[in-house]
Amino acid sequence: MIMGLPLPFFAMQMMGAIGSLLVVIFSFSFLLILILLTLNIALFVSLTQLTKNPEILHYQRVFPATISNKKDSRIYYETHNGHLTKKVK
Repeated sequence: MIMGLPLPFFAMQMMGAIGSLLVVIFSFSFLLILILLTLNIALFVSLTQLTKNPEILHYQRVFPATISNKKDSRIYYETHNGHLTKKVK
C-alpha cells in the first residue's frame, strides 16, 4: 500500500496527477488549476473510500468456476445391454 492506497488505485491516482500536470503546464488559467486540484482531491478521497469499503463496487467474477473443452452435442448416448448406442434427439 502506498499512501493508503493499493497499487492499482495508486497508479490511477498518479495517472490523474500526471494528466493534471500536463494540462496545467499548457494552460494559463488559474480557474482550471483550481478545478484540477479539486478533481485530484476528490479522486483521492473516493479511492480511499473504495479501499476502506470495497463493497461499494461489487466486482463480479469474470470466469466461471469450471472451464471445460467438452463440445455441446445434441447426441444422447445411452447404454443398452452393455453396448453403447447412439441416439439423435
